Amino acid sequence: MRKRGCIVTKLLAKMMCNSGLTHVITMDLHQKEIQGFFECPVDNLRASPFLLQYIQECIPDYRNAVIVARNPGAANKATSYAERLRLGIAVIHGEQKEAENDMVDGRNSPPPASKDSIFTRIMVAPGVPRPQAKEKPPINVVGDVGGRIAIMVDDMIDDVQAFVAAAEVLKERGAYKIYVMATHGLLSSDAPRLIEDSPIDEVVVTNTIPHEIQKLQCHKIKTVDISVLLSEAIRRIHNKESMSYLFKNVTLED
Repeated sequence: MRKRGCIVTKLLAKMMCNSGLTHVITMDLHQKEIQGFFECPVDNLRASPFLLQYIQECIPDYRNAVIVARNPGAANKATSYAERLRLGIAVIHGEQKEAENDMVDGRNSPPPASKDSIFTRIMVAPGVPRPQAKEKPPINVVGDVGGRIAIMVDDMIDDVQAFVAAAEVLKERGAYKIYVMATHGLLSSDAPRLIEDSPIDEVVVTNTIPHEIQKLQCHKIKTVDISVLLSEAIRRIHNKESMSYLFKNVTLED
């Protein structure tokens, strides 16, 4: 069956609170609205200051870079990074959609309609137009990346095929170095091999998720340590100190 399953986040949040949780610390939630599902205080920390520091300290000539949004939905996040680094922005438009097989989640679909069903008779009735097959738009880049360093930013990297496709387009448009930066590096399946064989120069993720095995398979994966942020948050909560200091240099779009 196609991906249209229920969202159990509220149920899980309630179960966690009922089990005795009094405070929750998260890191770059994929959907910030999840904070409202909990009946206890939630502090959603951000990794963007650490990633910005990595760009400034570890990417030579980062002033010649452009922040790239992999799709229009990530434009706000890319703009937030670009403004703090005082760089330009580019947006990749017309991203390739998921294949039909990727839309299957393992559940059984309803049986197909029989030839004598009302729905079938309506669809084949004369004069009724048949639905047209969807055409995938070509991938385009809005913005100039020629002769620049392209830095794609996102909150999570799991299936890297979309990033690889975007990197190939950026390379065709003249970008001479391509970086991918994200908070959570799931890097599942054959992601290390795809990254190794792609035009991507570096994939920079934090250590919110262990990925030591993936790093052994691909030398392009780099890790930014954010343990100091989590430990400081725990210390401040335990001592009942203000958490506002941990949200400096952070925007709503992060």
